[in-house]
Amino acid sequence: MALNDYVTIGHSGLRVSPFCLGAMTFGEDWGWGSSVAESEAVISTFLERGGNFIDTANVYTRGHSEKIIGDCIGRDRSKRDRVVLATKFFGSLYPGDPNGGGANRKTIVASCEQSLRRLQTDYIDLYWMHCWDRFTPIEETMRALDDLVAAGKVRYIGFSDTPAWKVAQAQTIARFRGWAPLVALQIEYSLLERTVEGELIPMALEMGLGVTPWSPLKGGLLSGKYTRDNAATVKADRGERVTQNLGDKVYAIIDALIALGRDLDASPASVALAWVQARPGVASTIIGARHLDQLDQNLAALDLRLSADQIARLDTLSKPTLGFPMPFLNVASMFSQGGTTVNGEKSTLWPLAPTKDSERY
Repeated sequence: MALNDYVTIGHSGLRVSPFCLGAMTFGEDWGWGSSVAESEAVISTFLERGGNFIDTANVYTRGHSEKIIGDCIGRDRSKRDRVVLATKFFGSLYPGDPNGGGANRKTIVASCEQSLRRLQTDYIDLYWMHCWDRFTPIEETMRALDDLVAAGKVRYIGFSDTPAWKVAQAQTIARFRGWAPLVALQIEYSLLERTVEGELIPMALEMGLGVTPWSPLKGGLLSGKYTRDNAATVKADRGERVTQNLGDKVYAIIDALIALGRDLDASPASVALAWVQARPGVASTIIGARHLDQLDQNLAALDLRLSADQIARLDTLSKPTLGFPMPFLNVASMFSQGGTTVNGEKSTLWPLAPTKDSERY
């Protein structure tokens, strides 16, 4: 697969590259990240290689991320129109203002106008709700987004980091009322975060949402930088937010990535990214790159094809513990089939059910 082997996202005709360039590290305003020059170099290289999907948010580096993208892309109309530009609302840049963030109509409209100015464009291709706003009716959020689509300021909409039941509610309301539907779901997904397979991934498949995983390397934990041997010496730029996750299970996965990378002549990060991109429902995986060498390493994952045995090995090591009712449903789905074979799986009988026709009542 190449970066220009475009895929459609969700139940839409929007074509995006299989890897999306995440822009959270554009700018050094948070104490870590890329300089303006480095950010522009990463953007240019990504576009030259065939990538067309860039993701940011209004709050990334306090708005500087959007400004960098605007200076690099937005002011050049011919370049802007070839890029699928995504940004988000919800986070507040104005402490003390009760309407500075959230998902109410006032905030959404204001955030959109501000992002358009920073991005130096008159439309946003994909506008995400960054998180669920528990204090705003979802009908208000969806209607405000539909109005932005109707006004031509937004082309498509999606949700990020929102419970499956709330996404399903929003999508059902939008379809029922003829409003712009959600086309994508942005969620954390990696070998170290697979609980989304319980509710969010099945919901996305059912509701026609293309999944765009964020943090596919779990903040760099799966990059190969952290090993058992250097556990006491290597420090993370983001501190304990990253390293607090290290433990026996994580090290076992890292060991497997290193071993598979050695067999495939690839980096551990490439193996981890290839695993994520091949998961059901995933449309485009969001990769971060502070430097050009990191971008090259990440893009190399597109050349990998993991075998069934290699995938099974990683699946076993990273098997998640899913919440109710998923474990029960895996068993209960067999009960209704009465010992028959469905989709290649042999079912079992309900333990308390009668087994002879004469015992039926």
